[in-house]
Amino acid sequence: MKAGRTLHEFAVELDRQAKVKRDFIVASGSMQMEVSAELFSLCKPLESGMREVTPFGMTDLFHRQLGASLGIPAKYYDKMRSDYPELLASNVNGWFQHEPSRHTVRTLDAMARAFLSDRYRRIDNYAVANAVLPVISEMPQAFVRSVEITENRLYIKVVNPRLQAEVTPGDVVQSGIVIQNSEVGLGAVSVMPLIYRLVCSNGMIVQDHGQRKYHVGRRADEESWELFSDETLQADDHAFMLKLADVTRTAVDEARFAVVVDKLREAAGVRITGRVPDVVELTAKRYGFSQEEEKGILQCLIEDGNLSLYGLSNAVTRTSQDAANYDRATELEAAGWNIATMPHKDWWEING
Repeated sequence: MKAGRTLHEFAVELDRQAKVKRDFIVASGSMQMEVSAELFSLCKPLESGMREVTPFGMTDLFHRQLGASLGIPAKYYDKMRSDYPELLASNVNGWFQHEPSRHTVRTLDAMARAFLSDRYRRIDNYAVANAVLPVISEMPQAFVRSVEITENRLYIKVVNPRLQAEVTPGDVVQSGIVIQNSEVGLGAVSVMPLIYRLVCSNGMIVQDHGQRKYHVGRRADEESWELFSDETLQADDHAFMLKLADVTRTAVDEARFAVVVDKLREAAGVRITGRVPDVVELTAKRYGFSQEEEKGILQCLIEDGNLSLYGLSNAVTRTSQDAANYDRATELEAAGWNIATMPHKDWWEING
């Protein structure tokens, strides 16, 4: 499992972001992209008839969400951004005027980081961590194995040695959970089972046994120039945080763990009969792995010597530890489970 921040570093960054981030619900007529195409301004009308202009930089994700919202094809948007930024600004501002709408704009450290619907419900990282960390601290034997806050997501990965089992003789796995949230519209807040393999400290995220809460709420009635932190949780959001704490408390479930281990044991009995490099190559194509990741998976599979579907899935999760960033590492941990439990038809096509 890829290492993230220490718990202290995690807490400090959570607190810092909670203090400096700013959110707005703004009409399209009060937004504009500057000619450079790398500054995005919010224009607040003043009683004097003047406008207070607040410029922000823009993340790549913000650009992508903005283009998608305005119906500008991504390839064309990127070409304008790199080759003709004045045209991009003209396109964006023209569509703002032509099709009036309202959006939630999320900012952090002077950067516009998310362009979202005005119905987007803010379930913030600080609130999620505040709900689950006290619960985790009360779990017997449980410990936080890895935490991180990236530009796109929060991750809290917990291992509970109280539940453990052998998939194959000597290959011990332990139960755990992973809590994820995205403040920028890239997925629901979720609590999912995590399998931790002691042999090589791999983590495998069991995506199809979790619970999620999507960031969709009521449409705001009017333009709001800034949403403050004390408005973040309405009564239903507060109820969800209580539910999130309860789900976290009961997530390390013996019956669910037994089902997951049985699936891994089944995968361990499925042998690789095709040429190993070919199997890895076809797996990489099917699951969207890069050439570098494919090379790492092949090396880990050969070094481990477990030429089974389970061994292939472990090679993927082991490779996650070498991923360039934490987001990608977590995607590979989830891909490991998807590979271990892939439909027989798909495995037949890969294994030949």
